[in-house]
Amino acid sequence: MTTLQTQPPIKRRDTPRPTPPLEQGDRLTRDEFERRYNAMPNLKKAELIEGVVYMAAAAVKFEGHAHEHNHMNAWLALYEAETGGVVSGDNSSLRLDLDNMPQPDCLLLRLPEFGGQADIVDGYIEGAPELVGEVSSSTVSFDLHAKLNVYRRNGVREYLVWRTQDEEIDWFILREGQFERLSPDTDGILRSPQFPGLWLDATAMTAGHLKQVIQVLQQGLVSAEHAEFVSHLAQQKRS
Repeated sequence: MTTLQTQPPIKRRDTPRPTPPLEQGDRLTRDEFERRYNAMPNLKKAELIEGVVYMAAAAVKFEGHAHEHNHMNAWLALYEAETGGVVSGDNSSLRLDLDNMPQPDCLLLRLPEFGGQADIVDGYIEGAPELVGEVSSSTVSFDLHAKLNVYRRNGVREYLVWRTQDEEIDWFILREGQFERLSPDTDGILRSPQFPGLWLDATAMTAGHLKQVIQVLQQGLVSAEHAEFVSHLAQQKRS
């Protein structure tokens, strides 16, 4: 009787499955969102808000977003330049909590070694920066509702929303767990409680008068309150 010789089964090489792409409306954990986002290097902006993925639906316009965004960043960058221990950022993803990883248009924070409330881990900000800013056109309802609640709950101290279509800037201050609108002083200038000397002429900003915005900020940067704040930060660094 002939015995059939059987060949051992061919072992297939295990190949890892490709990382799924992010899709609008996906419901993901923050870790999975970050994994998929990192696998899409050509994707410029995606956010996880309350466990749901949000992605830009169209190209970014110059008027109504990019130009205004640049002005807000210039304002914050100048403050950083004159305030040791404080840094600003543009479009940085934030690891806020297990369900939220927003990517705000701009931010300002105290470095952790200077008493800041957020940490920087693996190059990412973990926790809430003291100040977050958004430039909003078609996303006004999103920025003033879902994202506002996420920032409030996670302890963002100040939240700015520039409503470009309305030519208005809302500046919210966190007080007793709730956001309240910051009112201008009698001279019409908005002054940050968290960052002394960070002054804003909102009327000039929304009108595109960057020179006037910078002049008002420079007044804040030579104020006694700013000098005291810089001294306080330096003392915290030494302690």
